[in-house]
Amino acid sequence: MVRQRGYAATSVEDICADAGVTKGAFFHHFASKEALAVAAADAWTDVAAVRIFTAADWVRISDPLERLIAHVDFRLSMMAGAAADFTCFVGTMVQEAYATSEPIRTACDASISAYCARLAEDIAAAIDAHPPRLPVDPLALAHHIQAVLQGAFILAKTKGDPAAARQSVEHLQIYISLLFGRGETNEPDDFYKPAGR
Repeated sequence: MVRQRGYAATSVEDICADAGVTKGAFFHHFASKEALAVAAADAWTDVAAVRIFTAADWVRISDPLERLIAHVDFRLSMMAGAAADFTCFVGTMVQEAYATSEPIRTACDASISAYCARLAEDIAAAIDAHPPRLPVDPLALAHHIQAVLQGAFILAKTKGDPAAARQSVEHLQIYISLLFGRGETNEPDDFYKPAGR
């Protein structure tokens, strides 16, 4: 509901109706909507920073650079349909509440930071196995990947179409390929080809 309407426009009444519980039951578990938002951000961390790194096929790729590229390709493959179906819950919430709720901002930061820290592990392994053309800090590159993804989600919302989001992530794929020395001959086959291309 937050990804569809935004945090402020999602009321406790809406949440209770959708969950099939009373307001009394809601307030038995959560002191406020803000408290629920913090708990939901913590739960989102399990989805985004844990399960995404254990359940998808790409995690079993042995070469760390190929694994990194496949991870970005996996994120690209998710960008289809309505924006609310594939955009980031914590990214959506923090854009709206970062200046008005420190607990929500902190919870969203923790969630995004956990994702980046886990992705940085694969990036560090890729750097060791395939030294890049320029010095690369693994966590900084993980933050850049997250920034591109979050920006792509915003484009999908503003355009009402995931195509603009997909283009941004395709450029990210090219950037990673070039950073790690692919495409040196400028032949198309030397570049990583996104799915469907």
